[in-house]
Amino acid sequence: MAKNTKIILKFVAALLVIITIIGCLSSENNNNLEQINQTQNQETQEKTLVELQSSPIQYFSYPIVDTGQTKCYDNTKQITCPKVGVAFYGQDAQYLGNKPAYKDNGDGTITDLNTGLIWQKDPGEKMTYNEAVSKADSFILAGYDDWRLPTIKELYSLILFSGVDPPVEMTSSSNLEPFIDTNYFVFEYGDTTAGERIIDSQFLSSTKYVSGTMPTRDETAFGVNFADGRIKGYGLILRGSEKEFYVIYVRGNPDYGKNDFVDNGDGTITDKATGLMWQKVDSSKSMSWEDALEYAENINLAGYSDWRLPNAKELQSIVDYTRSPTTTNSPAIDPIFKTSPIKDEEGNTNYPFYWTSTTHANSMGGSSAVYIAFGEALGWMKDPRGQYILSDVHGAGAQRSDPKSGNPANYPYGHGPQGDVIRIYNYVRCVRDDNATIT
Repeated sequence: MAKNTKIILKFVAALLVIITIIGCLSSENNNNLEQINQTQNQETQEKTLVELQSSPIQYFSYPIVDTGQTKCYDNTKQITCPKVGVAFYGQDAQYLGNKPAYKDNGDGTITDLNTGLIWQKDPGEKMTYNEAVSKADSFILAGYDDWRLPTIKELYSLILFSGVDPPVEMTSSSNLEPFIDTNYFVFEYGDTTAGERIIDSQFLSSTKYVSGTMPTRDETAFGVNFADGRIKGYGLILRGSEKEFYVIYVRGNPDYGKNDFVDNGDGTITDKATGLMWQKVDSSKSMSWEDALEYAENINLAGYSDWRLPNAKELQSIVDYTRSPTTTNSPAIDPIFKTSPIKDEEGNTNYPFYWTSTTHANSMGGSSAVYIAFGEALGWMKDPRGQYILSDVHGAGAQRSDPKSGNPANYPYGHGPQGDVIRIYNYVRCVRDDNATIT
């Protein structure tokens, strides 16, 4: 009996050893499997980038992604898209560019299949500019450590003008559509229960304004508001504390947003980075949005008749964020272009706002269109005595919107929280695809 007991005990001990060994091997296999999966994910992303770089759409280092706007509008409302020669022909929805396309990599990252940029999917909690810059140096996601805070041009590549601009006073986000693809990116409107406005969903870029904003010339960084569809320069201090933003880091395609202009010597400028050809000299006069569409559709320049009014993302692509009226005594555009000077609302020399073909739709319809400010993005702010002061509130290079028609005199102190000046009659710089056929 004792002998049998010893045999049983030896058997049990041996069995425990075997189980332990199997457990260790299983754990090691699981760890190896996780490493293999992570390696495969990285290899998949790198393969995607290689495929993108070798595909026709990646011929340009700075491909402009379409705005996603598919509806047509007149001066107030949505309409059936007009035919050639009919009023309002030539707007954004009638010219299709690189259709927005993304891939969810399943590891917290999103690849833009047009630009080759890889994005952080979920911004998480808001942070200050200094926190965002500091965190970028140590940020690791999906096994990568080469993430960066995006430039304003990289960040703006994500904007979609299928969004709806909400009223500032709105308290519910029901029936709203943001200006970013929420099928891929995590997005939240401002938290009204915490004292924020619905529109407080500003995403931060690394691009600082070379001048300052507001009457006090505050230190400012540009950002994209995916809640209301605008680029603005935001002061980094808000009511005595550092302002907080949403942040999504990016990696890949280090040439994105870098222009490569060539003067063709015939009144046109080609950007070899985007494949777009531009009118070198602007319209030299201001006009309404409807007239801007007609002007662009009928211009004949350098033997080409296929010019058009650029959409918001095309026009923003030629902003030079290293320049401003205050710091370089120039508009925010490469001096290879010729820009008409204007007298602003206080009679000072400045530079125009330029129309785009993109409607800035809101819950009431489509009475406003997008413009890019190549001069100062002026607004009327009250000082402590209640007196209105005209100042650069959002920075040269901002993207805002104006009514498509009306009388600017009806807006003596602008519109919106920062009193954005309303001009209605803005300038035009036409564009065409450089690979189109001469007619």
